[in-house]
Amino acid sequence: MTARIIDGKAFAATLREKVATHAAAFAARAGRPAGLAVVLVGEDAASAVYVRSKGKATHAAGMAGFEHRLSADVSQDELIALVEALNADPAVDGILVQLPLPAHLDTDAVLLAIDPDKDVDGFHPVNAGRLATGLPGMVPCTPYGCLLLLRDVLGDLSGKDAVVIGRSTIVGKPMAALLTAESCTVTLAHSRTKDLMGHVGRADIVVAAVGRANFVKGEWLKPGATVIDVGINRTADGLVGDVDYAGALSVAGAITPVPGGVGPMTIACLLRNTLVAAHRRAGLPFDDATL
Repeated sequence: MTARIIDGKAFAATLREKVATHAAAFAARAGRPAGLAVVLVGEDAASAVYVRSKGKATHAAGMAGFEHRLSADVSQDELIALVEALNADPAVDGILVQLPLPAHLDTDAVLLAIDPDKDVDGFHPVNAGRLATGLPGMVPCTPYGCLLLLRDVLGDLSGKDAVVIGRSTIVGKPMAALLTAESCTVTLAHSRTKDLMGHVGRADIVVAAVGRANFVKGEWLKPGATVIDVGINRTADGLVGDVDYAGALSVAGAITPVPGGVGPMTIACLLRNTLVAAHRRAGLPFDDATL
C-alpha cells in the first residue's frame, strides 16, 4: 500500500477561487471590497516574503490590501496606536500583525489590542474562547486548513480517534478544539506524553505540529491512518516535516507532503477568514461552512 498524497496546493487554489467568487458578491452587496491590513515590523526576510505573498493573494481574490511597514525600532505605543487606528477603519475587515516581532515589543499586548472581530489570525484570547465554547469567531488559519483537508479525505470525521502532537496556541490547541467539535475522540499530545508511540498507533487521524524534523516514525502509525504534517523544518536535505515521510508512505492511508501540503492552506484560509469577518461586520448573511 502506498499512501494517497494530499495535494494541499491544489485544494488551496480551489479555495481561493471560491473566496474570489464570494468576495465579488460581497463587494456588490456592500458597495466596497473586503479589506485586509497587514502590519510588518522590521526587515525580517522571511516575514517580508510572507507579507508579499499575502498581499498578492489578497488582490488576486478581489479584496483590498493595506500594507503597513514599520521600522524595527518602532515603539510599543506607536504600534498599538496603528492597531487601534485599523480597528476603527471601516475599510478594514481583517488585521494581521506579522510575527515574530522585534524583541523589545510585547507580542501579547499587540495581539490583545486587535479587535477580536478583525483578528483574522484567530490568535486573540476572545477567539480562543469562542472556539473552545462553540461560538462563532475567527479560527486560526493553519488548523482550519488542516480540518478542510481532513474533511476532503475522510468526509464525516465523527467518531474518529485523533492525536494532535504539539500543544501550541497557534496550531495544537485550536486543532484539538476543531476536531472535538467534529465529534472526534481527541488526544492532545506533547513532549511529556508517556507512550506517544502507543497513542499514535491507535489514531485514525494524526496531526503533527511539534516542530521536530522527522519526529513521527512510519512504524508508529496505524495502518491506513490519515496524517497531516504541519511541520516545516530546514535540514541539510532541504525542507522536511515533523513526520518521516518516506517511512509513512507505506503505512498511512493518506498524508500531506512538505512542502505542498498544509502550507498553501494557511494563506487561503486567511483570505477565507477576512471574507467571513467582512460579512459579519457588514451584517450580511453568509454561510461560512461553504468555505
